[in-house]
Amino acid sequence: MEPTQVLSLLGGLSPDQFMRRHWQKKPLLVRQAIAGMRPLLSAPQLFALAARNEVESRLIQRSGRQSWQMRRGPFARRALPALGTPGWTLLVQGVDLHHQGAHELLQRFRFIPDARLDDLMISYASTEGGVGPHFDSYDVFLLQASGSRRWQIGAQRDLGLREDAPLKILRDFRPQQEFVLHAGDMLYLPPRYAHDGVAVPCQDERGREQPCMTYSIGFRAPSRQELASALLVRMAESEQDRADDSALLYRDPGQQASGTPAAIPDRLREFAQAALERVLREPSALDRALGQYLSEPKPSVWFEAGEVTWAPGQGLRLHPCSRMLYDDRHVFINGECLLASGRDARLMRQLVDTRHLDGRSIQVASEQARQMLLQWLEDGWLQRS
Repeated sequence: MEPTQVLSLLGGLSPDQFMRRHWQKKPLLVRQAIAGMRPLLSAPQLFALAARNEVESRLIQRSGRQSWQMRRGPFARRALPALGTPGWTLLVQGVDLHHQGAHELLQRFRFIPDARLDDLMISYASTEGGVGPHFDSYDVFLLQASGSRRWQIGAQRDLGLREDAPLKILRDFRPQQEFVLHAGDMLYLPPRYAHDGVAVPCQDERGREQPCMTYSIGFRAPSRQELASALLVRMAESEQDRADDSALLYRDPGQQASGTPAAIPDRLREFAQAALERVLREPSALDRALGQYLSEPKPSVWFEAGEVTWAPGQGLRLHPCSRMLYDDRHVFINGECLLASGRDARLMRQLVDTRHLDGRSIQVASEQARQMLLQWLEDGWLQRS
């Protein structure tokens, strides 16, 4: 995607302009971001997804304006309220992992680095349905797929939450702007921007009621604590793989008899500090650990191994569930790390950026690169195209 290309998705802004003016700064309302938008999944298809064990789903019901209930899926269809019952919402997470159309829609937002792009969630709401006034810790695009939803938003400082609700609902929501979004409209909100979306009645040209479906494109925003914990574990494991057993164990042949047995020995503290310093000293250890962490698939993702029946001239594409990234020296796929340089590195980066390789590119690759691609095909990480 060309960063300077004007996009109707962004209301006539280029990705460069959007990132400078709005990303993590201020909201953007785009009317008809996707003209003629129709839902990618019908209501029955969405309900079928919510019934699957490997799909994360939640059912939120509201009684009046103050009482909320939440249940986690999977949900059999009979466990969901009747379509005409007001005030309920079904949230289905990670739809892009299970539906090709949703995966392709998510690719339209790749002007933001893949390391930040998370997933596409679908919210199905009956009239008056919503999840209450809240804020997200990450950026979000709210794309209306069908029906209508009224959004109230505000840049308030008081983000205190109610203690009596099963959801993170703002204690004192003070909206500053209000919009009604119809199919194809989209609202971008930066992190910690208070908002409340409620489904409102909407009829098509024949007078038929349209279900309210909103697609939320969300982004990863790991905390310092989360990153530090995950990276230290990975870097320590890498250090253990390289070291011999004797170097890993604390030894104290000079330890004297202690009259204060509960005191932590200074030498043990020094050993712990040296262990951390050794892990952090390796120049590329952080790069490897970060790439592995960011490319790790979600816990619910699994790949079905296939047969290697690739024919010369045939293209390959990444499986929708595969996460692949790169840096100056490495290529990362589904939590694994490979050193890459020269022609093979260019080939792998082409696969990462386009999520596809044509047959000619594969044929001129080195034997080692072709064998790697075939292994990924066998593992289910790649698909024939």
